[in-house]
Amino acid sequence: MAKSRLHELAARGQSIWFDTLSRDLVHSGELKRMMDEDAVTGVTSNPTIFQKALSSGSAYDEDMKKLLGQTDDPEQIFFSLALQDIRDACDVLKPAFDASGGVDGFVSMEVLPGLAYDTEGTFAQAQWISKEVERPNLYVKIPATMAGLPAIEDSIAHGTSINITLIFSLERYKAVVEAYLRGLERLIAGGGDPSKVASVASFFVSRVDTEVDKRLEKIGSEEALALRGKAGVANARLAYAAYEEVFVGGSRYEALKADGPRVQRPLWASTGVKNPEYSDTLYVTELVAPNTVNTMPEKTIDAVADHGVIAGDAVTGKAEESQALFDELAAVGIDLPDVLKVLEDEGVEKFDKSWLELLDATQAQLDAAKK
Repeated sequence: MAKSRLHELAARGQSIWFDTLSRDLVHSGELKRMMDEDAVTGVTSNPTIFQKALSSGSAYDEDMKKLLGQTDDPEQIFFSLALQDIRDACDVLKPAFDASGGVDGFVSMEVLPGLAYDTEGTFAQAQWISKEVERPNLYVKIPATMAGLPAIEDSIAHGTSINITLIFSLERYKAVVEAYLRGLERLIAGGGDPSKVASVASFFVSRVDTEVDKRLEKIGSEEALALRGKAGVANARLAYAAYEEVFVGGSRYEALKADGPRVQRPLWASTGVKNPEYSDTLYVTELVAPNTVNTMPEKTIDAVADHGVIAGDAVTGKAEESQALFDELAAVGIDLPDVLKVLEDEGVEKFDKSWLELLDATQAQLDAAKK
């Protein structure tokens, strides 16, 4: 089989994960095809993704009718359906997990959005999801809110692999890394095996540009408008520099290495381009770096496969110019800490809204199954 541009990307050390999950994707053989032809080695899900899956087609109708004999609670029915999809996707991706030595082949499932500010509830549900799925290549997704950080640490300390989502700021990313390291230290101290635990830190990219560009356009000066479409990539590049400081020769991680823990890889999320004026491969070609993940929607995967130019590492060594870009943004009046706080609040709110829509979609499927 001819190697595609996506295989080129994988050869540069960046894993390609598909930012969607549905029963059709898994059972039709499409996920297996994407693994072979598009170098896909992981899948992510969230309430928005499941809402779309449940609302389209008839893949869930038969199971929905069976579940009606057990409960008419839409939340319980959602978990019954979603957990099976996660298990099935984990099984399809298990060869990628095995071939990579447990680095890739993961499927991510998120805790309920309503728990974003509930530490104990988040931890309890993360453990429950892990137990219910019972697959070594499961990531439980926990948002990087302040309340989420202790739940992340506790989950790692209990041997649960975690995908930390909704990271926007460098400050919060450093707190996420700290939670991971503390979790590893506790796991090792308790006699656990850190080589069985994995984590990725999901930095959201395009949403940063959406919010910053809106503010730059409001300012309207020539200097401000010239900075549009640059903040998201710069933010991610600064995060990668912070990752290198800790995991590439950092003394604290080095002290743990004899016990075999894995690095916590940076993951570029929200990499679908929102502004049609920008290249549709912007958040892929400009963020190529070793030991990273890029989770892409279908349109982005197709665009990269068709015309993406993979020129090599586009991130390492770019911290200084990225910080200079941030300084320019501040100089024209962009309050970056406020931007990043707004994005976190909006991210939690959007997922919460999607969860309510998901319950409505599940109820609609239930009503249809009763007829």
